[in-house]
Amino acid sequence: MNASSVMSKTRIALVAGVVLLAVFGFTSRNNDGGPTKDGTAIGDKAPELAYFNPDSTKVIKLSSLKGQYVLLDFWASWCGPCRRENPSVVRAYEKYSKAKFKNGKGFTVYSVSLDKSRSAWKAAIAQDKLSWPNHVSDLGAWSSAGARIYGVNSIPMNFLIDPDGIIVAKNLRGNQLDQALDPFVKSF
Repeated sequence: MNASSVMSKTRIALVAGVVLLAVFGFTSRNNDGGPTKDGTAIGDKAPELAYFNPDSTKVIKLSSLKGQYVLLDFWASWCGPCRRENPSVVRAYEKYSKAKFKNGKGFTVYSVSLDKSRSAWKAAIAQDKLSWPNHVSDLGAWSSAGARIYGVNSIPMNFLIDPDGIIVAKNLRGNQLDQALDPFVKSF
């Protein structure tokens, strides 16, 4: 093989590599330049969840909350650390649910319970004063489809999702939620 042939093949391989990178770059983003990949990493589009409320009267979709900042919170009535974290979530909900946001219509919580017992789940909601309307579960405990989709292997675990459905923070505790939300709140 002569040097000219080697250089030609190298050039073809290089051009093919550049074309593949360009095609991948254009196809891995949607038309507005945002991510299209569903996933659980910061910057990913939050995967859809849709489960029944505590009375099994209504399916609540996570996507129905689009336009708001949403704390997707995985917890259970039997989880001591979850129950100790609930006052922080309640405080944040009370503080931010009526706040005005720069690019969103508000803040809410979408609670996914990893309970097996509907009565224990409902009792914990009442006892901990979890006043937001978006409580869901498939009553699958650790076999919960939602926990599997989000890779949840310990609780409490949460994901902060922006109004466009993009995960912007994870595993926030105590005042970390305030620190994550404050930059998005309108100041008067």
